[in-house]
Amino acid sequence: MDELPPLRKIIHIDMDAFFAAIEQRDNPDFRDKPLAVGGAKQRGVVAAASYEARKFGIHSAMPSAIAFRKCPEIIFVKPRFEVYKQVSNQIRTIFLEYTDLVEPLSLDEAYLDVTQDKKNIRSATLIAQEIKERIKKTTGLTASAGVSFNKFLAKVASDFQKPNGLTLIRPEDAEKFVAALPIAKFHGIGKVTAEKMYKLGIQTGADLRKHARETLHDWFGKAGLFYFDICRGIDHRKVNPTRLRKSLGAERTFEKNYSERETLIVELDKIADTVWGRLQQAQVRGKTITVKIKFADFVQITRSRTFSSPLFDAETIKEAAFQILQQTNLSRQAIRLLGITLSNLSPVEDIKPTQLKLLF
Repeated sequence: MDELPPLRKIIHIDMDAFFAAIEQRDNPDFRDKPLAVGGAKQRGVVAAASYEARKFGIHSAMPSAIAFRKCPEIIFVKPRFEVYKQVSNQIRTIFLEYTDLVEPLSLDEAYLDVTQDKKNIRSATLIAQEIKERIKKTTGLTASAGVSFNKFLAKVASDFQKPNGLTLIRPEDAEKFVAALPIAKFHGIGKVTAEKMYKLGIQTGADLRKHARETLHDWFGKAGLFYFDICRGIDHRKVNPTRLRKSLGAERTFEKNYSERETLIVELDKIADTVWGRLQQAQVRGKTITVKIKFADFVQITRSRTFSSPLFDAETIKEAAFQILQQTNLSRQAIRLLGITLSNLSPVEDIKPTQLKLLF
C-alpha cells in the first residue's frame, strides 16, 4: 500500500477587490462608492470592481458599456499597475516573514506553506489571522484567507467568507464540506465545464463523487482525473516558491473596428511593446507566440507559432506577430480586438540568446 503524504498546513491569501480597494484607499472621494478600474470608453473593459459595484452585478472582464447600464453612477479610474505592484511587494514581504514557501499566483493572491513556520507559531489559523492584521496595518487593505491541509481546499476556503474572511477546513471536515460545495465554486472548474456538468446531472461535489475515475476521464480528459481527486478533498500539489507563470501577454479593444492591414500592424506594434515591457519586468522569455483576433461579430480566433529558442527581444516578437497576422485570413469582418501572448516561458538567466530566422 502506498504511503500517504504527510498533512501540510496551507494558507491561501486573496486580497479583497485589490485594484479597486487601492484606488478607494488613495482617494477618499471614491470610498463607499461603486468603482471600476479599467477603460470608461464605449469599448472599454472592467479590470476590477469594488464591492459596492459588485452589488449591481458588475464584475471583471465586463464591457464598460454594460457596467454603465447596470450602474450609471459608477466611477471609472485608469489602472495604476506600478502602484499595485508596489503594494503587492509590501504584502509579499509580510508573507516571507512567516515562511519561504510562498507561491504567488498574481499580484493579489498567493499560497503559503506554514507547516514549518519561521516564528514557531505552529497554528496556521493564527498565522493567517496575524498576516491579515499585518496587511491591514501596513497597507490599509483587507484580505481573505483560507486555511487547510492542501492547496485546493485552502483556495476554496479563502473565497468562502469574502470580504475580510477567514475560513478553516480541517481534515475531518473536508469530505462533508466538498460534498455540499456547488460545482461552480470548485477552483479548477470553469464556466464552460460547469455547464457541461450541469447537463450530466452534476450540481455538487457529492454528485461529482458518484462517478468513476474512468468515466470522468472519458468526459473531461486529463482534467477528469483532477476532478476525481478534488471532489474527495485530495490535492497533493506542493506550494512552489519558484513557480513560473504559464503565459504573459496583452490585448487591446479598439475604439472602432479596423479592417486595413496596415492599421492593424500599427496597433499590433503597440501591443507588442506592452508585452515586451511585461516580459522585461517578469524577467522571462517565451518560445510560443499567439496572436488573438476578435472580429466585429465577436467571433474569436488565435494563431500560434513555436520556435526552437525563446523570442529574446522586442523586434523579434514584433516580426513574429506581424508574420502571423500577414498569413491570417482577415477578410470575414472588421476587427475589434488584437492580442499577443507569449507562452512556454523560461527565466532570462537560463537562456543563451540566439539569432532566430523567422521562416514560416
